[in-house]
Amino acid sequence: MKNLEGKVIIVTGGAAGIGGAITTVLAERGACVVAVDLNEDAGKEKVASNPEQILFLKGDISKESIAKEAVALAVSKFGKLTSLINNAHASRQKPLMELTEDDWALSMDTGLKGTLNFMKAAYPELKKTKGAIVNFGSGAGLVGQKNQASYAAAKEAIRGLSRVAANEWAEDGIRVNVVCPLALTDGVKKWKEHFPEQYEEVIGKNPMHRFGDPQQDVAPIVAFLVSDDSQYMTGQTLMADGGDIQLR
Repeated sequence: MKNLEGKVIIVTGGAAGIGGAITTVLAERGACVVAVDLNEDAGKEKVASNPEQILFLKGDISKESIAKEAVALAVSKFGKLTSLINNAHASRQKPLMELTEDDWALSMDTGLKGTLNFMKAAYPELKKTKGAIVNFGSGAGLVGQKNQASYAAAKEAIRGLSRVAANEWAEDGIRVNVVCPLALTDGVKKWKEHFPEQYEEVIGKNPMHRFGDPQQDVAPIVAFLVSDDSQYMTGQTLMADGGDIQLR
């Protein structure tokens, strides 16, 4: 399926994990991708897998200059920008009262600030192409998961930001949607080791009784949201979580 031919997409955290899976699937479907990540080795591997369609930019997404550089790179190499996927987010899992100022700064800077930086940098180009933005929320924010205060707070802030942008930018032809994944990434594996009871609780309540696969279960939903098939959707939160949270 090559339904993304002609699309040029920035993916933050696009070298590994869910972001890496998204980069792979988008390229397989015909898109050109700029993957922005701090993981240089993984980034080089992505480029080597498809050098004609994938570019890598090493950078800290919390810095506004990196967002501007990513947009400039997409336009200079591929001629335009049609979509932005804000996947990257770093955080530390601790009880609320144990989170330090540095812990809060890490989550807010890489999550909310990073998402905002890239949205603002991409806006002029996405206005030209009537483009699409996919931001990432989390079930941790929706249910208030223990030990996730800084992460949950940033994710819910991202959802609020996304809804405002969806309303303001609709007249510019830009769509903004949110995906909340439940996927077995390296980060989730570490969380499972530290909080096995929470992991088993999540699995036990999930209708499909499993965490999703980043490439097979999550990336195709993101690919749909940046395709023309979702042209009448904006301001929505889609749960890519096996029915774990069923929004009303």
